[in-house]
Amino acid sequence: MLAVLAVCASPLIASYLAYYVIKPEGRTNYGEILDPRRHPIPQLKSTTLDGTPTELTAYKGKWIMLHVGASDCNAVCKNKLYEMRQLRLAQGKAMSRIERVWLIADMQPLDTTLIREYDGTHMLRAPPGNLEKWLPVEAGTAITDHLYIIDPLGNLMMRFPKQADPNKIKKDLGKLLRASGIG
Repeated sequence: MLAVLAVCASPLIASYLAYYVIKPEGRTNYGEILDPRRHPIPQLKSTTLDGTPTELTAYKGKWIMLHVGASDCNAVCKNKLYEMRQLRLAQGKAMSRIERVWLIADMQPLDTTLIREYDGTHMLRAPPGNLEKWLPVEAGTAITDHLYIIDPLGNLMMRFPKQADPNKIKKDLGKLLRASGIG
């Protein structure tokens, strides 16, 4: 009788032991969750490439993958833009719920082949001072090293590390899209 009781109670005892003694982290996301109260989206005074004033609020209602970079867009920048495009495509039917935004932190002209290659990416110019005050970075990195996620309500909510693994980002995006509804 005691053996049957021990067998029946062992899962309960093991669960309490794991939760209170081993204390698993419980984190399942790859990107770092940011507190939107500490990083509210400011008026960036951004413009489209043709000079039309616009803000990130124009994409409210959609998830935004955000990259910040210079107009000369080196190989790392091009790789981030490529990954953003592929990550959006990898979401299948839900890809229409994601917008890609490249905030260009200078006023230099863009190469037209770059504009064509990343067609569908919203390219906005924004003063770098506004961006540096708003976007948080990991120690030893710059805002250009990260990919950021803004939720459909307009809250900065996630930052991916420098040289992030695209497969892990894809999983996080999938989880966000599933958790926020079907569409």
